[in-house]
Amino acid sequence: MAWFKRESVPLDTSGEKRVKTEGLWVKCDNCRQIIWKKDLDQNFNVCPKCDRHFRIDARTRLSYLLDDGKYEPEDNNLVSTDPLHFTDLKSYSDRLKRSQQETGLNDAVINARGRLDGKPVIVSAMEYSFIGGSMGAVVGEMITRAIEKATTGKLPLIIVSASGGARMMEGAISLMQLAKISAALARMEDAKVPYISVMTDPTTGGVTASFAMLGDLNIAEPGALIGFAGPRVIEQTIRQKLPEGFQRSEFLLEHGMLDAVVRRHDLRTYIARALDFMQTPA
Repeated sequence: MAWFKRESVPLDTSGEKRVKTEGLWVKCDNCRQIIWKKDLDQNFNVCPKCDRHFRIDARTRLSYLLDDGKYEPEDNNLVSTDPLHFTDLKSYSDRLKRSQQETGLNDAVINARGRLDGKPVIVSAMEYSFIGGSMGAVVGEMITRAIEKATTGKLPLIIVSASGGARMMEGAISLMQLAKISAALARMEDAKVPYISVMTDPTTGGVTASFAMLGDLNIAEPGALIGFAGPRVIEQTIRQKLPEGFQRSEFLLEHGMLDAVVRRHDLRTYIARALDFMQTPA
């Protein structure tokens, strides 16, 4: 037996200062680099090592595109009525309420009127975190209204897509939006008003099959997944391995399905130059 006894005295941590680090660092899923969140924000949410473009919300997108990040939201009072009373693991109405609370939006798109390099424009920016950016009756109506306002006012239209496609909870009603929006874009083309489509990660399903690919200029961010059916579905259907990079923006550009792939840092300048060209009198 030891000739002394060691008494354990708990440390007094009452005055200890703890540093909160949660949310201060972000790991890039591509290169596994650990990035200081503030540095990532200052770099347009693009990884400084591998140039991976992180997904961003619609409000951030508008702040990057429009002068001084200022814009006037429009048509933001529209709300889905859950026409089919759809229920799977959760009811559609519950999903809507949760997404509305988490995003502060009524649905998966923001219509905005602002200026880009001094030019008045109308922008529809989709919000992927709202039920996967899916397109139901409200999204279809809001984008159609944006198209009609741009056509009437002779203002350039920019639609930024980030979507999983048509919203299955609204069935055929969501599919109707493809034709509805496409018809409005046809009238816009007849009026010779510029429309620029910007595709981000991901742009899939009915959105790709309609307005995302109907721009006078179709551009995408690097590495964006763009397609109708997903690559896994295609592989299982055709029972073949798809090429490397299939359905990524660089692959689509190489095969003539896009006009350009533009880094987020350069997107605003690129669109401004494109509008200068489109609006120059012949």
